[in-house]
Amino acid sequence: MKVELFVPCFVDQLYPETAFNTLRLLEKSGCDVTYNSKQTCCGQPAYNAGYWDEAKEVGTKFLNDFTENTYVVAPSASCVGMVKGGFNDLFTNTIVHNKCRSLQSNIWELSDFLVNVAKRDYFGAELEGKAVYHDSCSALRECKIKDEPRQLLSKVHGLEMIEMEDTDMCCGFGGTFAVKFDAISSAMAEQKVNHALAQQADYIISTDLSCLLHLQGYIEKNNLPIKTMHIADVLCNGWLESTEY
Repeated sequence: MKVELFVPCFVDQLYPETAFNTLRLLEKSGCDVTYNSKQTCCGQPAYNAGYWDEAKEVGTKFLNDFTENTYVVAPSASCVGMVKGGFNDLFTNTIVHNKCRSLQSNIWELSDFLVNVAKRDYFGAELEGKAVYHDSCSALRECKIKDEPRQLLSKVHGLEMIEMEDTDMCCGFGGTFAVKFDAISSAMAEQKVNHALAQQADYIISTDLSCLLHLQGYIEKNNLPIKTMHIADVLCNGWLESTEY
């Protein structure tokens, strides 16, 4: 099974180990993975800020960076959701309409791909402690992902998964929302973290590092006894030797 790896720009810059772990999971699932080092961004920041012309320019490069008839997998439901949904506004009835539709049907968030395409949910991972899962807005509403991450996490040795209150409520990040409405954004992060702490969780796990970046910032600012982890990092925990790529 051939797969093209899409590493979102902020993952590349801030969380490269999550990108490597995504690669490891795909390879362990039997995939033949390629990576186009010229890839950059899907255009979501500009799109969400209302700069659609700029987003279209970046999005056009994205369409040219990937093969339309090959699986494209990313460790970010937010970016996958942008391609699946936001690209409709940018490219419907344009010269690249058909190419866009083909890519939209072949792009997958990591957990969704592992469970529903690769048919793998066990990777021999180990992580001691209690955890809650945060349903990101993009995963839940744009990519329709709910059960897949929970299925994968239920197979992690030593990890006790607990459902927290309002697990499907926004964490408050929302890209530029966190900048324009910082007080509201911080209050939403506080509520999300408090719900996790109420369950005595050691970890908050999600498919989206943008959410986790926001929550981890609140956690560190307030010196709280909990940490965030991306699902790819959890699924690789405890079973891989250090590997150079």
